[in-house]
Amino acid sequence: MINGRSAVRDRVAIMSAKLAVVSGGGTGIGAAITRTLAQDGYEVIIAGRRAEPLAKVAAEIDGVTTVVADLADAAQVTRVAEAVADRPVDVLVNNAGGFVTPNGDSLADEAEMWRRAYDVNVLTAVLLTSALEASLRRPGGRVILLSSIAAQRGGAGPYSAAKAALHGWVFDLAARLGPDGITANVISPGYIAETEFFGTRMTPEGHAHRVAQTLVGRAGVPDDIAAAVGWLAGASGGYVTGQIIGVNGGSVLGR
Repeated sequence: MINGRSAVRDRVAIMSAKLAVVSGGGTGIGAAITRTLAQDGYEVIIAGRRAEPLAKVAAEIDGVTTVVADLADAAQVTRVAEAVADRPVDVLVNNAGGFVTPNGDSLADEAEMWRRAYDVNVLTAVLLTSALEASLRRPGGRVILLSSIAAQRGGAGPYSAAKAALHGWVFDLAARLGPDGITANVISPGYIAETEFFGTRMTPEGHAHRVAQTLVGRAGVPDDIAAAVGWLAGASGGYVTGQIIGVNGGSVLGR
């Protein structure tokens, strides 16, 4: 009987523990979000294509579980749902994404680049959210999508278009999930240094140009975005839904 009671207590503890899922949680903004949520008391499942950066984050932060999966592949997304099992998900952060470069100049190359940009930046969020929608805590769940300033001012072709698609989709999510007490919002970062996003494409001149476009005279850092996620995930963010929240140092003014 004692063992039975102990098992019940353990089960209650597991079900009541706060759980967050972060896609692209192995580097840059995703790693900072994972760290912030862990510090706020969440157990965090991080998912991404590359095992090594995910494992590095898990080794550095207590309470982190990793899932290696290409989230644009429906068959692999189920790995995240299996890791969640029957626990309620308090926070889902769709952070996975990236800039897709062309592989050639033909029309077929153009089509492939646009499809890949959509897969990487939109389909990853759609599939993961759909896979975990039934698991979101009701009421109180949070869905957060990571977009980009490029969605609001253009300049990045298929990347701009793909990120803008998240803006329209979050309105549908907010309307559908709102009656269950779940919020859905987009965070739209501006120029964020200290990430892998630009790779070798960033130059000192490019950095200076982007900083000059801000009103605060500095580049953003991953912790700036993580702080916004922490706010939306917390109790103080419970009345915010269906919003596009710019975190860009004033590079694009709110409208």
